[in-house]
Amino acid sequence: MSQIKKGDTVILKSGGPIMTVQSLGDYSMSGIEDGALCVWFDGNTPMEKVFDINGLEIYRDE
Repeated sequence: MSQIKKGDTVILKSGGPIMTVQSLGDYSMSGIEDGALCVWFDGNTPMEKVFDINGLEIYRDE
């Protein structure tokens, strides 16, 4: 299994938009200790959210 790192393109294991990892770290204030701050666009609107790194996988364009 690949280690997710800053700058990787990821997707939620359950599906959703393609996102870019902006930073990794301890986001325990959000309830997530091993988290990834991900960014993506919803149309022209930039979005960001912290996800548990265990719920993400590297996006591979097939």
